[in-house]
Amino acid sequence: MRAKHLLIVDDDPAMRDILGTFLRERQFRVSAAADGAEMARTLARDPADLIVLDVKLGDEDGLDLMRRLPERTQAPVIVITGHAREEADAVLGLELGADDYVIKPFGLRELLARIRAVLRREELAAARIRETHARARYRFAGWELDMRRRQLKSPAGGAVTLTAGEFNLLAAFVRAPQQVLSRDQLLAASRVHDEEVFDRSIDVQILRLRRKLEADPGNPRMIRTERGAGYVFAPAVEAL
Repeated sequence: MRAKHLLIVDDDPAMRDILGTFLRERQFRVSAAADGAEMARTLARDPADLIVLDVKLGDEDGLDLMRRLPERTQAPVIVITGHAREEADAVLGLELGADDYVIKPFGLRELLARIRAVLRREELAAARIRETHARARYRFAGWELDMRRRQLKSPAGGAVTLTAGEFNLLAAFVRAPQQVLSRDQLLAASRVHDEEVFDRSIDVQILRLRRKLEADPGNPRMIRTERGAGYVFAPAVEAL
């Protein structure tokens, strides 16, 4: 198996060296970048399997980089925030598409465990979709979800970018339309976290998906909340 390529984005050279050395010793291939421009050049030259991104990058805002990442890569992201009081940055990172976060100071083994968990979820989700939906497409309310290409088309025909978590969540909905799906079922489907479930993670994923699908995300008609039970995908779904 090829070594997974990790990209460390941190403006602290000592931190880049520590993380790079530790992860290379664990059989990862590691690149490092000090800022957004270097990150972009690295991704263009050598696509990453996972990005570890510090949200505090000197004069740059790592969260702004998170907003632009879907234009460059679909790689999962683990964000690093500097202090427990800055947990709001981690929450915003999740809202912008991050798959997990760690708060400084953190142990290297904790980061390693989170990296392996995110990569494992990505591999399992990709394998599951390849095996069970290699040729499937679903149509609902004028939208079309292509499972093989992992592509969502709007009623106008334009492609809509989805994070891996959003895609997996929407796939779970179209496979079980007009049924109540519990938060636990949706967490498992979207692979947001393993055992250490973050309380708001599924709500954040739902909010992001509504913003992309709903004409009025504040008054959702496709993804309805069933209080105390979970969520329902309301449109009729046609398998093509």
